[in-house]
Amino acid sequence: MSPIDTLHPILVDGRWIRAGAPTGRFRAVDPSTKRELGGRGYPVSDWPDLEAMLAAGRRAAADMARLPAGRIADFLDTYAGAIEARAAELVETAHRETGLPTEPRLRNVELPRTSGQLRQAAQAARDGGWSRPTIDTAAGIRSVHGPLGGPVLVFGPNNFPFAFNGIAGGDFAAAIAAGNPVIAKAHPGHPGTSALLAEAALASAEATGLPAGAVQMFFHADVGLGLRLAADPAVAAVAFTGSRAAGMALKAAADKAGKPVYVEMSSVNPVFVLAGALRERGTAIANELHASCAMGAGQFCTKPGLAVLAPGGHAEAFVEALRHLTAAAAPGVLLTPRSPQAVADAVARLRSAGADLLAGGGIADAAAGHAFQPTLLRVSGRRFLEDPVALQSEAFGPVCLLVAADSTEQLPRIAEAMEGNLTAAVYSDTGGADDETYDALERILRPRVGRLLNDRMPTGVAVSAAMNHGGPFPSTGHPGFTAVGFPAAAIRFSALHCYDNVRHHRLPPSLRDHNPTGALLRWIDGEWTTRDA
Repeated sequence: MSPIDTLHPILVDGRWIRAGAPTGRFRAVDPSTKRELGGRGYPVSDWPDLEAMLAAGRRAAADMARLPAGRIADFLDTYAGAIEARAAELVETAHRETGLPTEPRLRNVELPRTSGQLRQAAQAARDGGWSRPTIDTAAGIRSVHGPLGGPVLVFGPNNFPFAFNGIAGGDFAAAIAAGNPVIAKAHPGHPGTSALLAEAALASAEATGLPAGAVQMFFHADVGLGLRLAADPAVAAVAFTGSRAAGMALKAAADKAGKPVYVEMSSVNPVFVLAGALRERGTAIANELHASCAMGAGQFCTKPGLAVLAPGGHAEAFVEALRHLTAAAAPGVLLTPRSPQAVADAVARLRSAGADLLAGGGIADAAAGHAFQPTLLRVSGRRFLEDPVALQSEAFGPVCLLVAADSTEQLPRIAEAMEGNLTAAVYSDTGGADDETYDALERILRPRVGRLLNDRMPTGVAVSAAMNHGGPFPSTGHPGFTAVGFPAAAIRFSALHCYDNVRHHRLPPSLRDHNPTGALLRWIDGEWTTRDA
């Protein structure tokens, strides 16, 4: 048997096939032991593999545009059930590849979230309201959001092997719900998990009659080929979750080619703790902040990487409590072999910009696997304002920077120096003593973040129709869209289809005079209604 025959096949046009002429190969690594996992290796695909996926994706896009929404919804529902049926195997594989705990994280939280958001996407597709049917009877013009006409390229991140996986996560679900095929790039941090999900996706597609190229997946490709793929004329849109450097490179390639690109990149998610809150419940908030920073070893895009403290003696007590918690905490497992050094580099940048190290700060002992010490740093408000860009460098690990304001009047200036973020949180006195300061901060923070929280850490992201998991640059590439929550997430992967004086029988069902379901909400002659036109 040749070395190529031992590599895991890739999913192309409805079939698992051998990678044509891989430019390399890799194995999954257990980050808790630093050891390669047994079994098959995984191919680094060359351009002919990707080109075949593009051709299949274009064919599938034409077929999916003619499918009834109920067929797409059936696939998403069936896929959710298939994931649940293979839960034990998926959880065990993801645990080995990521070091994330089986319970509660993988089995009880992330896997149910994944199947749940697939079902929410199914409901959005079946209901059709996400497409915003609009009818102007006097002008004879009608419009609706519909598929893009090509495959959506989805790059999954390393930190959510299920819920953001390129072949199963939120971007995948949204793209499919909008009627588009998906070409998924598995993350090399959990290739076996992605392969199991792809098997379930293919079986579900076959069972529900989706076109052969509706779901496709490759494991890895050289950086240059990934950028070439994102810019290819056959690609309809790109979705990416990961580092700012990689996201900006993809965005540049897609922008140059005129492709819609949705990138989630970098966010420090500032938490402001005001004077009344520090006085009233400072120790409790310190415990909340520590737990939020330590969760998942700090590898969440909504981790509060920066906390701003109002001045005073209660702030010093808060710092000391948090320092003790951080120093006493055990290192958590980081997701990839490169992660410890990447976190160390980020901490070094913060220190070189003027932050003082209070606890941790180093790569953890090898016995802990790929790990970094829980780390706390501090900088004055004055110093932060002298170099706010460097002091907002994201450390994707168990690291938090405290910014100690020199005066209450300085807090709004610190808020004004904040880059665009996914979230910001403000803790204030429950009796209203901080209301004036809060009002001043809210006016500044509101346009700088996607989600504003009160008295709650930002780490959890509910899969809710009202959720915004997005934000201004550089947290994402566009402030107007969310990667979580249906029906809104599906809008990203749609085009606005307008029909002017088109004969009635040629219109999509949602734009004909008769309401196709009787319950579909449509904008007809200036009002939202379920009535017939």
